Amino acid sequence: MTTLTPHSFLQPDGWKPAKGYANGVLADGAMIFTGGLVGWNAQQEWVEKDMVGQFRQTLLNIVAVLAEAGAGPEHLVRLTWYITDKQEYNSNLRNFGAAYREIIGRHFPAMAVVEVSSLMEDEARIEIEATAVLPRT
Repeated sequence: MTTLTPHSFLQPDGWKPAKGYANGVLADGAMIFTGGLVGWNAQQEWVEKDMVGQFRQTLLNIVAVLAEAGAGPEHLVRLTWYITDKQEYNSNLRNFGAAYREIIGRHFPAMAVVEVSSLMEDEARIEIEATAVLPRT
């Protein structure tokens, strides 16, 4: 059994460790939920056309929203990614990992990646919903 703290990653005994994500997270505190954020800039302009570039901008957008609540990437407990092309995603895993570590660091919350046929914004290649928890003080 995992020793529980206000922000604990849950790793069942005997399970092979997850790579790049957590199987589960226990958190206690004020919850922050983002909408589905996409990779446009603050003026809702598309600078990047490829998925990795949009991913990088999407992560920056998530960090900006978290900052409004006094939170940072270390407070993330869940990310749900919606991507439009599984092949493009799998072909660029190193670039996704580099962008993730640059912006979020080595904090890997519970995550899911789902391929969808399209997103509401026609130019969007990726959309991410985030959940974060600020610990009780």
